[in-house]
Amino acid sequence: MDRPNSALEAALAGLGRLHPKAIDLSLGRIEARLAALGNPERRLPPVFHVAGTNGKGSTIAFLRAFLEAAGYRCHVYTSPHLVRFNERIRVAGDLIPDDSLLELIREVDRAGGEAPITHFEITTAIAFLAFARTPADAALIEVGLGGRFDATNLFPRPHATAVTRISHDHRQFLGDVLTEIAGEKAGIFKQGVSAVMAEQPNKIVRDRLLREAETVGARPIAYGRDWRVAETGAGFRYEGPGRSIDLPPPALLGRHQWMNAGTAITMLDSAGGFDVSDDALRRGLISVEWPGRLQRLTRGPLTAMLPPGWELWLDGAHNDSGGEVLGAQAALWNDRPLDLIFGVRAEKVPADVLGPLVPHTARLRAIAIPGDPASLSAEAAATAARAVGIADTAPAASAMDAMASLASAVGPRRVLICGSLYLAGAVLAENG
Repeated sequence: MDRPNSALEAALAGLGRLHPKAIDLSLGRIEARLAALGNPERRLPPVFHVAGTNGKGSTIAFLRAFLEAAGYRCHVYTSPHLVRFNERIRVAGDLIPDDSLLELIREVDRAGGEAPITHFEITTAIAFLAFARTPADAALIEVGLGGRFDATNLFPRPHATAVTRISHDHRQFLGDVLTEIAGEKAGIFKQGVSAVMAEQPNKIVRDRLLREAETVGARPIAYGRDWRVAETGAGFRYEGPGRSIDLPPPALLGRHQWMNAGTAITMLDSAGGFDVSDDALRRGLISVEWPGRLQRLTRGPLTAMLPPGWELWLDGAHNDSGGEVLGAQAALWNDRPLDLIFGVRAEKVPADVLGPLVPHTARLRAIAIPGDPASLSAEAAATAARAVGIADTAPAASAMDAMASLASAVGPRRVLICGSLYLAGAVLAENG
């Protein structure tokens, strides 16, 4: 029986209260906290460690789907959550229960005394402690930010590592130079461990990743050189170090998901140790779930506002690579006009997401992200949309108000809510 939500909410609100910064990239605090807890990170099953800018969570989702389809049990640690904090920690296949989470928060808090720690660090310690106490076959760990000094980068020899596509994000922490960002992401590479690299924005970035892998003695496995994916009439073809296979389209929409699926397959095949058949890959592809990524909403109060024949979609893209993905999908959505409901955090660059969508967008309604003090205001987001060339733009008080404004148009249309994972989470919560 879960403890009352109020007790858990109070405990969650207190996470990281002993440190003035929400993000502070270093490893000393998390190392000390884990040592006080008996170093649970040393008692995990084989670790698949994934860094990158775009596609980390989807790659983890594919790893989980493939392994579970093959009969394995997985611990999963991802961030951020969309609706409930528990989404970050999946223990042997199941979301961590409220009562277990509350007990672990209190235990990890007691272990540190008054020592400073950030929100993400204490969350990481909670996840590792939960994983160490429950048997599973694999631990799928998503890097929070960067890589080299990320709180998850504490495994001397993970089972496999990967870096997904690198782009601009978290500029205030990682800077603007893609090769330098690549160097930080590659900080998870380890001697003797496969270092899988997804397709990168250019050869210079890929070469930086290759140099970093060679410097530490990792086993680099690069897209385009060692593995690849390509479209087929019925899905996509994967060719890599362990197999070549024709596969069906993933349940996750968008051609970019072929790359994320391929990254996961390459991790599994290059590291070995897990018997994941071709059939398990196919079953995993059609069953994989990862909310807030080109997700069609088919029920709830927002969907109920749609006129007959309309579609409502949701995506958390918030940077340049995410914008490119949405732009590519919008180009395929050429059967009806596209309208946007857009909200973005103040530290982001709205043009990164909106630029590729401009040629495909008819109207935009801008909103503030509900409950997020870091959100750009609806008025400022609307101004940013006009600046990139979306003429029919206006602010709205909420997603419901934005939908009401858009729903007055005649004929079938498609509405895409985008701009932030925090907005995606708020919409999923509001829409039930």
